[in-house]
Amino acid sequence: MVERNTQVPSWAGRARLVWPGPWTVGAVVVALAVIGPILAVVWMAFNPAENVWPHLMSTVLPRYLANTAILAASVAALAAAVGTGAAWLIVMYRFPGSKWLEWLLLFPLAIPAYVGAYALVDFLEYSGPLQTALREVFGWQSARDYWFPEVRSRGAAIVVLTAALTPYVYLLTRAAFREQSGGVYEVARALGAGPFGRFWRVGLPLVRPAIAAGSAIVMMETVSDFGVVDFFAVQTLTTGIFTTWLEMGNAGGAAQIALVILGLVLLLVALEKASRSRSKFYKIERQQRPVTKVRLTGWQGWLATAACTLPFAVGFVLPTGVILWHALANAQEWVAPGLLLALWHTVVVGGSAAILTVFFALVLVYGVRLTGSRLPKAVLPFSTIGYAAPGAVLAVGILVPLATADNWFADGVLALTGWDPGLLLTGTAVAVVYAYFVRFFAIAQGAADAAMGRVSPSLPMAARSLGRSAGGALREVYVPLIRGSVGTALLLVFVDCVKELPATLLLRPFNYNTLSTRVYEKASLEQIGQAAPAAILVILVGLLAVGFMARANR
Repeated sequence: MVERNTQVPSWAGRARLVWPGPWTVGAVVVALAVIGPILAVVWMAFNPAENVWPHLMSTVLPRYLANTAILAASVAALAAAVGTGAAWLIVMYRFPGSKWLEWLLLFPLAIPAYVGAYALVDFLEYSGPLQTALREVFGWQSARDYWFPEVRSRGAAIVVLTAALTPYVYLLTRAAFREQSGGVYEVARALGAGPFGRFWRVGLPLVRPAIAAGSAIVMMETVSDFGVVDFFAVQTLTTGIFTTWLEMGNAGGAAQIALVILGLVLLLVALEKASRSRSKFYKIERQQRPVTKVRLTGWQGWLATAACTLPFAVGFVLPTGVILWHALANAQEWVAPGLLLALWHTVVVGGSAAILTVFFALVLVYGVRLTGSRLPKAVLPFSTIGYAAPGAVLAVGILVPLATADNWFADGVLALTGWDPGLLLTGTAVAVVYAYFVRFFAIAQGAADAAMGRVSPSLPMAARSLGRSAGGALREVYVPLIRGSVGTALLLVFVDCVKELPATLLLRPFNYNTLSTRVYEKASLEQIGQAAPAAILVILVGLLAVGFMARANR
């Protein structure tokens, strides 16, 4: 009797195993949508219509690189020193106002750096309140009678960016100091180490990974900044993108500069990860004793209060006070049609981007959890690269491909129907929403991944056994259990969209303002009074995020 071979050929089995399901396809499509603009920048940089790279290398690029490097290194060093010192004082000591300052030191995060720049210049310039008061007190008649540091300079840009970005280092180092055992410092004290010795020899080495992580974030934010360096006339790589693209009309050259920025950012990320991998510390106590705070009294306590109050005053009180004074002095600007329209545009594009970003982050994370394919899991880490890419870089990678697709579609419709639909993508706010989606997708993806990881796998398995589909399990099990995290992600993405300036400036349609671009336009024309109401609204939105952050880190 002849036996029939009933085995399925190996190639057929493999074909069934790798055939993608809808959630796998969805996860890959979302990841590619996030990575797409970065790939577009790389392609445009290596295939420019007019190669201006030799010209850039021989003229402006060295200056752009030098200014960017000096700014990033200086701001990171100052932010690391101030943030680490403030965190050490808050965690290790009790002094007048320490309980309030622990949270007030986070408030500068609510102030966009460009708003701080406008406020500082308004306060320090020749006609500002400080120099006016000095002339009245000392009887000086003109600027020739006294010396005052140049306000619009690279040094002032360093001060503004340090004040705005120090909370990143403070937040991470404070958490690292809290996680350390109080017994370590008790042993150091018993061995004769004084306050500075305990900080320098014990505390500082243990928090080096946190300092490195915070400094890397500060440097990336400094490299990507546009509003501050443009206002202070400091030529950096980011301003070079605007100059090469908008003034020279060379998108390929802008993409080449964008690629340099992207390379610097990726280098910073790699260095930060390498520093953390070389610095590993483990807890050796089963029940770790918390740090016992030392009470500082007398002049020492007030000195600690002053040291922690200074970054809060420079980073939050000064800009808020200046902007609020102008907002109250120009009350009629609160009902200006331009402000109301900018507020509406901000709510529409920011809200749309937040909803789409969080929704597709859920799709990506859930699809990766469901699929057995390696491809979605392989592209998942790359979906966070948008957060490391500056807004100006993303604008280059978004606008040119979208404009090309827009024109092809419009020409096709016109040829077929005789009707010109216009530019549907770049002629509207779609490109701005897409840029926000790519830029802040990492926030939503991280929140969704962490929230879904806290849900017991047995719950969705039970739902599936009761006949629910994969989408039904997501809708009826996961979403109700993680709605708090989803709401937080929506808020954080919306807040970042409100403050985003470079991508909005490059991608917005003609005569389309958001709150951030209105502040930039009015302040650039020295109309700080007209910019103040929009700036106050941006600050209030930022305070919402700071409040949630403080609540999460209690």
